Amino acid sequence: MSAVMTDEQRALQETAAAYLAEHANARDGRDGDPALWQGIAELGWTAVIVPEAFGGLGLGLAEAAVLLEESGRQLTRSPLFSGVALTHPLLVRCASEAAARRLLPALAEGRCIATLIAGPGLSPFVTAAGLEIRARRDGDGWVLDGTAPQVLDGDTADTAFVVARLDEGGMGLFEVPAALAGVTRSPLAAWDLSRPQGSWQLSGVRLGAEARLDAPGALADGLAAALASTALLLAAEQVGGAARCIELTVAYTKERQQFGRPVAAFQAVKHRCAEMMVRLEGARSALTGALAACSGPQGALALDEIAVARVQAAEAYRFCAAEAIQLHGGVGFTWEYDPQLHFKRAQWGSQWFGTPDAWRDAVADSLLGRRKSA
Repeated sequence: MSAVMTDEQRALQETAAAYLAEHANARDGRDGDPALWQGIAELGWTAVIVPEAFGGLGLGLAEAAVLLEESGRQLTRSPLFSGVALTHPLLVRCASEAAARRLLPALAEGRCIATLIAGPGLSPFVTAAGLEIRARRDGDGWVLDGTAPQVLDGDTADTAFVVARLDEGGMGLFEVPAALAGVTRSPLAAWDLSRPQGSWQLSGVRLGAEARLDAPGALADGLAAALASTALLLAAEQVGGAARCIELTVAYTKERQQFGRPVAAFQAVKHRCAEMMVRLEGARSALTGALAACSGPQGALALDEIAVARVQAAEAYRFCAAEAIQLHGGVGFTWEYDPQLHFKRAQWGSQWFGTPDAWRDAVADSLLGRRKSA
């Protein structure tokens, strides 16, 4: 986020920074994760973008970005991203009023942990043909089949909202509880231990008519818009991670001695730290501009601005994490230091919610289309 924040946003940032710094868990076992999640829910962060009519705080993407930036800075391992950045925007945009009224209050209170299955990498550019799960009618209900090999928080989520390819054509959004007959899920041994994942296999999963959640016609544009919001909030998380990489690197090079002087005193090291800062500030500026251009979780999105923020943040985080490893020297990729953890998360984030190349292609198509119409 930029230095220009409201008093409420600044208070939220300070609270999040203090709480997450104290409860950072990327290095810990997962036994303490439920307690961290309970604390996050009690602070009200799970309700940040849920409309007030459905038990939430009714705040905007900017407030969600404040939370995600601090979460990224501390490499927090929790379902906060899967909730605030992923499932909540989808339900707010695409669910029918009855479905939203039934599901969103529990999500806002943190009583239910949910995730999303919507094609490989959860790309905003997914089409029905690219979806992993198929749905066919069964009387008044539905039967779902297919395998999703990588699902965020898939090993702990209580339920998954599944975007499935309909046999009759098009897409549908379904609620699939993890305990339902025909659902098999397995944890994945992910490279990034701070981002738990699991695989889900659906074999003849039978759902009632009420399990279909999308309002008529809402998924056609709503899915892409919701996942674009997720990509924007991922950019906020990556900005926080990149900022932390710089903090760690500056602190280490100030104390590390070489030839009787701190490493930070050497001009070559100063130049590399300066380049890290340039990349970070470019990403932060793009994020601020995109958030200012987007009206909110339910409103219009500036996709070109989101594309710039998504690409800048992903590349800045990868660059800063890689430089942090190099400037830490031989210890940079050891378990005792954090740069390797940031590098793993940066690598993961560059491939989800639309890769930088996919976003560049989308902007190019948009610009070429405008020139044609002109």
